[in-house]
Amino acid sequence: MTPDTAIARITAALEPEARIRALFLSGSHGNGMADDWSDLDFVMVAEEGLTDEIAALWRDAVGRVGEVVLWRDRIVRPALINAVLAGGNRIDLIALKPEHMGGQTRDALKPLIDRDGLHVTLPDGGGTPATSPARLRYGFDEFLRILGLLPVAMGRGEYLNGVTGLFHLRNLLTELMIEGTAAPHRGGALHLNRLITDEQKAALAALPVPAPEREALIAAHLAYAAEYLPRARQLADARGVEWPERFEAATWDYLSDTLGIARAPAAGPQPKIATT
Repeated sequence: MTPDTAIARITAALEPEARIRALFLSGSHGNGMADDWSDLDFVMVAEEGLTDEIAALWRDAVGRVGEVVLWRDRIVRPALINAVLAGGNRIDLIALKPEHMGGQTRDALKPLIDRDGLHVTLPDGGGTPATSPARLRYGFDEFLRILGLLPVAMGRGEYLNGVTGLFHLRNLLTELMIEGTAAPHRGGALHLNRLITDEQKAALAALPVPAPEREALIAAHLAYAAEYLPRARQLADARGVEWPERFEAATWDYLSDTLGIARAPAAGPQPKIATT
C-alpha cells in the first residue's frame, strides 16, 4: 500500500468523528522531505487529548491500513502512540488538546482534517529551533561524565560495558555535529546523511569501534574525546554557553591518576559551526 493510500484510508476513517477536531501529517511527509523509507507521522487535535476513546478510534483507523503487529499506546510519552504494521510500515501519532498546539509550526504540518481552522493560526516556523543553553551544557557535562567512568569499567574488567559507554560518547558526538550544522527539519534517527557535512561523516567514519579489550577501549575513548571536546568548546563559544572548565580538568586528573593517561589532544582544526 502506498503512503498516499494509507493516509487517505486513515483520514476517511476519522473524518466522521467530530471529537477529532484536526488531523495533520507531520514528520517527513508533513514537511515535504519524505522518501521511500519514511514512516507516517500524524498530529491529532482532540478536545480531551489522547483518551482511551480517541486511542480506540485511532487503532481502528490504523487497522484499515494493515495488520498491526506492534502497538505502543502512551508508553513512551503520554500523548504518543507508535504502531508497526506487517510489511514494516510505521505509523506514529501525537494527540494533543487544542491549547497544547503551541509547539507546532505551520510549515511542519499538512492539514488532513481541520474543522476549526487551526493550521492558519500556527506560526510559520522554518529554520532550526534553537537549542537552549541548558540543553547544550547538559550534553557537554554528559560527555565528560561518561568519559570519567572509563576507569571504573577498566578497574572492574567490564570491557563489554566499556564498549557500551563508548557508543554513548558516539551518540553525543553525533548530536553535537548535527547541532553544529543547524540543519532544519531534523526528522528521526535515520536521517543522519542529510544532517551532517562530508567532513563530519569522514570524522565519524575514522573513529574506532573497538573490541572489548582494555587497551583498545582506552585508545578509543581518547580518540572520541579528541574529536568531541574541541567541537564542543567551539559550539559553547559560539552560543555563549559556559564551558565546564573545572569538571573537564577534574575528569582528566582522575583519568591520569587512575589509568596514567594524558589529556587527549585535539583531532585537528575544526570547521566553523552555526551560531544559531
